[in-house]
Amino acid sequence: MELIEAIKTRRSIRKFKTTPVKDEDLDIILEAFRWAPSWANTQCARLIIIKDKEIISKLAETLTPTNPARSAMLEAPIVIAACAKLGRSGFKKGEPQTDKGNYWFMFDTGIAMQNLVLAAHSLGLGTVYIGLFDAAKAGSILNLPQDIAAVAMTPLGYPDEEPEIHKRKELSETVFYDTYGNEKS
Repeated sequence: MELIEAIKTRRSIRKFKTTPVKDEDLDIILEAFRWAPSWANTQCARLIIIKDKEIISKLAETLTPTNPARSAMLEAPIVIAACAKLGRSGFKKGEPQTDKGNYWFMFDTGIAMQNLVLAAHSLGLGTVYIGLFDAAKAGSILNLPQDIAAVAMTPLGYPDEEPEIHKRKELSETVFYDTYGNEKS
């Protein structure tokens, strides 16, 4: 699958088949994650691959009861927790280098997760990026050390649905030239 096609056709999957994910496909997805760019190559993003249904069930409980991804976590054969090592991304010699403070790890982890979800899609697998969950509770379930933050989760498996394509805003609504609000001339 071509990259632009993968970007345009990837959808959030909330219904999964129980078919196990092939180890070789998981390895390809993890390599895509590993090769994501990061601040000064600090590579702060970390993954936890969860196959244990008891742990997955506990993690699903960290989502709000109305989060539609909750059932997806319970159906999929794998849940991936994306975490970040704090105090590295956006820092130099222990000092934050931008006005983003200690939050640059969110960018790096987001980029790495985008690589992961696109690689998964290219292999016929589905994901849904989950950010609305109790990160502290998830961190406790996953036994995270204090310098590691839970950032996002995604179920991973074979889709059992084909979500509709949602309309995207026109570029003229989201892209400006030279200064905010200037349209392409």
